[in-house]
Order: sequence, then structure tokens, then C-alpha cells
Amino acid sequence: MQVFWQLKWYFRQEWRRYSGAIGILVLVSLFELLPPKAIGWVVDGVVSGNMTPTMMMGWLAGLAAIWLIVYFLRVIWRYWLFGAASELGTVLRNRLFRHFSSHSPSFFERYKTGDLMARSTNDVNAVVMTAGEGVLTAADSLITGIAVLFVMTTFISWELTILALLPMPLMAIVVFFLGRQLHSRFSLSQAAFSTLTDKTQESLNGVRMIRAFGLEQRQQHDFATVVDDVGDKNLSVARVDAKFDPVIQIAIGMSFFLSIAGGAYLISQQRLTLGDLTAFTLYQGLMIWPMLAMAWLFNILERGSAAWNRLAHIFDESPDIVSGDVPLAATYQPLKVAIKAFCWPGQGQPALADVHFTLQSGSMLGIAGPIGSGKSTLLSLLLRQQELEHGQIHYGSVELQQADLSQWRSRFAVVSQSPFLFSRSIADNIALGKPQASMDDIRAAAQAACIDDDILQFPDGYQTLVGEKGITLSGGQKQRIAIARALLLEAEVLILDDALSAVDGKTEHHILENLRRQKKQTVIVIAHRLTALEEADNILVLQQGRISEQGDHASLLAQDNWYAEMYRYQKLEQAMENT
Repeated sequence: MQVFWQLKWYFRQEWRRYSGAIGILVLVSLFELLPPKAIGWVVDGVVSGNMTPTMMMGWLAGLAAIWLIVYFLRVIWRYWLFGAASELGTVLRNRLFRHFSSHSPSFFERYKTGDLMARSTNDVNAVVMTAGEGVLTAADSLITGIAVLFVMTTFISWELTILALLPMPLMAIVVFFLGRQLHSRFSLSQAAFSTLTDKTQESLNGVRMIRAFGLEQRQQHDFATVVDDVGDKNLSVARVDAKFDPVIQIAIGMSFFLSIAGGAYLISQQRLTLGDLTAFTLYQGLMIWPMLAMAWLFNILERGSAAWNRLAHIFDESPDIVSGDVPLAATYQPLKVAIKAFCWPGQGQPALADVHFTLQSGSMLGIAGPIGSGKSTLLSLLLRQQELEHGQIHYGSVELQQADLSQWRSRFAVVSQSPFLFSRSIADNIALGKPQASMDDIRAAAQAACIDDDILQFPDGYQTLVGEKGITLSGGQKQRIAIARALLLEAEVLILDDALSAVDGKTEHHILENLRRQKKQTVIVIAHRLTALEEADNILVLQQGRISEQGDHASLLAQDNWYAEMYRYQKLEQAMENT
């Protein structure tokens, strides 16, 4: 029953629907107590010869009316109860999505995508079942059981009632131990399902690579191993689950045997009439559901408890990055970066050290350096995806840790080297961050990103559906669509994180020229191809986490260090490719 206590916040929120449903359940239970007693009177009337056909028809009409009322009452309580339970699924999934969105990248390093998907589907469904079927089973079995026991004990025979209940304690003990087994095995089953979901997701995402390397057989073998493990764990759950019904059926059979045998003895002693025994067995039939329900309730609660524990484990994970409450100025402000040192968790060597620069509004900043020099780390700190402990980043007069996080990130539009496209039309992908944009605005952004001509060559133009993650497009087309999406946002700061690596030099030049015309927008370009940085107002060259060179393109060439050497090498490589 602990899971009911854990869900009390939702029961309080939906107390009207739950209270109404349980109230109607009480009415239904009271109405269902009438037919068995009425049938007992009819039987005694027939045995004594006092029951006329007219009286019989009257009794049958009354019973039909009662059953009709019970039918409509059951429709109402099901609508209220299961409607509230279904709403819990919506609440939990929205809460999970908000929780996922609030976490830093380190959270998604600890939890795989498949695991999070499994918790958002199977575990949520198990909790919803607890809030629906579980509440129904608990309330209905308790209300019906108590009411039927009261009538059987008070109005028929307390001795016969005790006799019929003798198998119940044994059943309760067995069900309790089976419930404990089910809890542990269901937890393992859900964890195995998470592994299967993650394996499926990885295999589908990497299907092109798998085929390219001829790894189909190996992947099928690995996948079959995971599937077999899930099947084994589900089978272990089914083995425990299968033990519930036989225990209940045996208990019910023993109860009926004892009640019939004891009732026959009481009739022979003239302490009970045939009508009373008929009514008692009918009431005992009503007790079958509470008896079955108790076993089913243990099953539901153990599954729901295991699922809720998995969800609670996620909810208990506090975000590493906590938003400040200082609003940002409406006017654009300079960005001042003063990083003393930043180390990734578990690493002693600083990823960045002594990085100081100021980015004026409307200017273009270039960032270059060899692989592993700290470029992506610097970007993570600017977006506050990682927390800077030694140093400060200011936007105007506001320190980044004090700023409202949603306002801060809304100032940026980021295009990564491997952009993500959704399985929707090209127009929808460009308008992702600004869904109300007109087609003219979408085309203007596409023209600035030099992708408009390519799009018009598709049979359906801007309504062309791209495959999952843009699989039907080339790398350069995906990058330019992502750039168009970022330009449409008209954000204060545009970040191109090696976002021009898949386009040719001429297209790169046109895109950067278009960006330079937008004087109000601040641009940060991270690039390995240094021609992308020629127009930058300031260029930072990072090496081993430190600024080794700084200046504009001409001054860095004059310094004749890493930047100049790499630039000449890339120019020579380009010339050789063109010959």
C-alpha cells in the first residue's frame, strides 16, 4: 500500500473524481446486496407454496431494475476513476519531459536514452494502472467484502460465515510472499526492458554504419542475447504471476465446500432454511471478486511500487545547473569572460585556464585550435551547460550564475557540426524555433543560408519530408537547413560550432557574407577551416586549454605561429585539390 501513500499528492489533486467514484462504488455495493436476499425469499416462497406467478414477476421486475441502475452507476464511476488515472499518465510524462529538459549533459551521460524511454512508457503505464485498477480493486474489494460479510454474518449465519472464511488466512500468507517475489522480479524485468529499448535505439540509429561494416550478423546475435534476457526475466515474472490464480481458486473452492457442507448440516438441524443457504451461496459468489481482487491488488501494487521507485529515482536527481532570478537587460550587452580554471568532473588537468576576453555586441568572434584544445568546453560554459566554479562570465553587469537561465539561453541560436533534423517537412524544420513564421520569412532565412536553390529542386520544395534525423539529405544540406533555422530565430548571439565543415569554400564565403550584413547580431564561429574566420573581428587560438594567440586574421598571420602555419597548410591543400 506504500505506493498509494507515494501518490497521495495526485489523489489530493483529483480528490473530487476519486471521492465521487468511491461514493458510487458504495452505492453499487449496497444495491448488489439486495438480489441474493430477494432470491432467497423467492426460493423459500416457492418451497412453501406461497409464491404466486404475479408475485414472481414483480420480484423479477424489481431485480431487473436494480441491475439496470447498477449498470449505469458502474459506467459513471469507471468514467471518473479511469479518467483521473489516465490524466496521471499525462501529468507524469509532462513532468518527466520538463525534468529531462532541466538537466545538464552530464545527466544524459549517466542515463541512456533507451532507459529514459522505458521509464517514460512502461513505468508510467504501471503507475497509471495502480492509480486506476489499483484504487478500484482496493476500494471495491474492501467495500464489497465488508458489506457482504456484514450481511452474511448478521442476517444469515455467523457460524457458516466463519466456516467459509477458514481458508482466507492461508491464502493471505501465500499471496503476501508471492507479492514480495513479484516486486523484485518486476524491477529486474523493467531494467531489462530499459536495456532492450536502448539497444534497439542504438541499432536503428547506427543501421547505416552496421551495414557499411558488415556487422549485421554480430548485431543480430547481440540483439538476440538482449531479447532472450528480457524474455527470461519476463518469464520469471510470469511464473510468480501464474501462482496467484491457483491459490485463489483453491481457497475459493475450499470456502464453497465448507459452506455447502456446513449449510447442509444446519438445514438438517433446522437452524437454516434452503432459501437462506441459497442466499448465502449467492453472497459467497459476490465474495469471489474481493478474494480474487486481493490477489490482483497485490500484483498491481507490487508492479506499481517497483515502477514508481524507478521514476522517483529520476525525479530525485536534482539539476546540476540551477537558474538565477536576475532578469537580463532588454538591450544588447557586452559579454565578458574571465575563466581562471575549469576541470571536467573526475579530471585533474584543467580543460580551460586563464581564458579572458570581451565580446562586444554585434561583433564576430572566431575560435580556432587543434582537437582537444577546449573549444567545445568554452561553448558549454558560455551556454551554462556546465558550471564555472573558478572564474566569472558577465553579461553586462549580471553574472551568469545569477541570470535567469531560460532568458539567457533564449539569447543564443546554436548550430552544431552534426545538426538534428526532425522527421517533418523542410519548412517545419526551419521554423522549429519560430512556428508562427510566414513562408516568406522561412525562404529569406533559407536564402541567407544558401539552401533555397537546393530546396526548390526537390519535387515538393519546402514541403519535402526529410527522413529521421534528415537521413535523406546530404551533410551540407543538413548544416545549411540548421543555419537557416538559427537565422530565423533572430537571436542576439549566433554560434556556429564547426557548422560549415560540410559545405564547399564558395558556399561558406556566401553564408559568412550574409551573416556580416546582419550588423546587430553577434556571431561566434568555431572552425577548423580557418578561411571561415577571415572576417572575424577577433580570433582566439586555444591550445591545451589556454589562449596561445589572439587578434584579427591579419595580425595572427603576422605573428607567424600556429594559426599562420595552419592557414598556409590549408591554402596549399585547397590549391592541390583544385589542380
